[in-house]
Amino acid sequence: MSRTRFKRSRLGTTIIAIVIGAAISVTDRWIDRTDLPDLRPQTSVTVSDRNGKLLRAYTTDQGLWRLPVDVGRVDKGYLTQLIAFEDKRFFDHHGVDPVALIRAGLDSARAGRVVSGGSTLTMQVARLLEDGTTGRWSGKLRQMRVALALERQLSKAEILGLYLHLAPYGGNLEGVRAATLSYFGKEPWRLTPAEAALLVALPQSPETRRPDRAAARAKAARDRVLARSEANGALRASDARIARSEPAPKARAPFPAHSPHLADRMVGERPGQSSHRTTLDRDAQASVEALLAQTADRLHPSLSAAILVADVATGNVLVSVGSPDYLDRRRQGFIDMTRARRSPGSTLKPLIYGLAFDHGIAHPESLIDDRPVDFAGYSPQNFDKEFRGRVFVREALQTSLNVPAVILLDRVGSAHLMASLRKAGARPQLPPGGAPGLAIGLGGVGLSLEDLVQIYQPLANRGEAVSLRYRADTTPAAPRRILSARASWYLGDVLLGVPTPGDVEPGQVAYKTGTSYGHRDVWAIGYDGAHVVGVWVGRADATPMPGALGVNVAGPILFDVFGRLGTERTLLPPAPQSALTVSNAELPPPLRQVRSAAVREEDKGPRIIFPPDGARLELSASQSSVVVKLRNGSPPFRWLVNGQVTDADSHLRSVTVPVATRGFMQIAVIDRTGAATRHTVFVD
Repeated sequence: MSRTRFKRSRLGTTIIAIVIGAAISVTDRWIDRTDLPDLRPQTSVTVSDRNGKLLRAYTTDQGLWRLPVDVGRVDKGYLTQLIAFEDKRFFDHHGVDPVALIRAGLDSARAGRVVSGGSTLTMQVARLLEDGTTGRWSGKLRQMRVALALERQLSKAEILGLYLHLAPYGGNLEGVRAATLSYFGKEPWRLTPAEAALLVALPQSPETRRPDRAAARAKAARDRVLARSEANGALRASDARIARSEPAPKARAPFPAHSPHLADRMVGERPGQSSHRTTLDRDAQASVEALLAQTADRLHPSLSAAILVADVATGNVLVSVGSPDYLDRRRQGFIDMTRARRSPGSTLKPLIYGLAFDHGIAHPESLIDDRPVDFAGYSPQNFDKEFRGRVFVREALQTSLNVPAVILLDRVGSAHLMASLRKAGARPQLPPGGAPGLAIGLGGVGLSLEDLVQIYQPLANRGEAVSLRYRADTTPAAPRRILSARASWYLGDVLLGVPTPGDVEPGQVAYKTGTSYGHRDVWAIGYDGAHVVGVWVGRADATPMPGALGVNVAGPILFDVFGRLGTERTLLPPAPQSALTVSNAELPPPLRQVRSAAVREEDKGPRIIFPPDGARLELSASQSSVVVKLRNGSPPFRWLVNGQVTDADSHLRSVTVPVATRGFMQIAVIDRTGAATRHTVFVD
């Protein structure tokens, strides 16, 4: 080659290099100056359980279901089919695939219009981010520019993550997680090949292939993806054959909506937070929700109910059901009845007794009077208007007698009870301007189901209270001592002996029921060594439920909930060394009898209230007995007629005694303490 030709060749090469370099520089600046859309698309706010399982999701501001998803947790088989079908050189190109573009260009030239096939996954992400179209070359050029810019700023995993969030699946479904939950009723972590192929096919034409509207088209598109996956080696022939035989979904499933009241509350507390992790257990939550829905069908249509379950040791709330049906207007289901303050009825009695145990006022085997009392004009009565006389403290709590509870509260102090409620973490509410009086022991204070579960938690936890927790990301508060371990054990031992409803095995759950004044609220709160469970039943508007009692309405639900939590009960802690497990006769003298100045001396012995002393009774010729009614005294009783002992039941206060002859008849009764009374009547 001549020197002149060599110089010209070098000059040409240099010019070409300069032109190419300039073109590359201009292209780089063009790409770098790309105005990118927001790379953090809004996702649905989600509420999950302690293990990350979805409890509830909310649509975005645009009304879309677009749930957050982690690329690393999406089914690998789906990702393999997606890349093989949409962009098999995804991990090799820089946003634009020249081979695919050339093929698309030739196809377009033959068709006389732009056809699909040239877009990479990155270009599809660019289109989805800007809600663009592919019908014009200008749109395609914009997608190429954005795709090249995206590849410079994001990793392949991040780009794939954007696709998994933004791909459309028909209607208001966007993103693979929303699609799998809606069409398959499950998370995208593990999919069948058929499910994966459908997810690959839908974004190409989401509205015309929607399974809930065009099931046949959806299945046909799915099968084409399966055929392509089999052809390019992304799927084995046997797996593809099985997948083609799998039916395609024909409807959308509802999104999970567990614990809607708590979910609304958590989202409302932190409105800017996109995900909320609770302490709930979704499996237990779903099971108890189903139980309450079934129970509600047997209740009056206007009755509501609520259930709360907490872990004894940690205070973590595992189940929170605010009503049987969030959308039931008849029950006002939108009201969260776990937080509504109502009268707790008799459910505070265990804490009163526990405080009395700690103050050395009483012991489970102490005797206490159940007689008419007068506390400066306040004279409580038992639910049945009867008095049992002198009873054991254990019996008084197990049978929920009102008078003994008020006697103990008078000794403990109402202010001390209120302070203990607050220390436990409850929020008691008194009437405006009201001071705590003895009536709070029988329900004269406002408390919520949440409060009551918080109050009972230390009873099950050796007397130590830990605050209830709903959020998994909150730091547990330091425990507070409410009762001694000894008093806590006494209470558990007593409450384990409360009669259980139906055929429920006794001695497994320590529990207490309650009914508020006017039958407006019925309660059951119980615990074993692992769980505290609270149940409330009533009307959200606080109107009465005539005849409803905690023991026969809320009690059975309580034990059904424990059944849903597992058949094996965790036992309560054993008795501490300081516990005094002796009979009444072996107690220290001050503990043998609970004293109260409110009990009138003249009311301590038995009193015959019918027939009156000196009454004249007219009996028919066929009558040979007389009904006698008794008040006060301590059973067992001995009944005597004219000095002769009868076989009348020794534990009843209303008995029938025989009439041997007409004329004067002396009826006498002696109680356990030796106190006696007698009436004389004349029988015609």
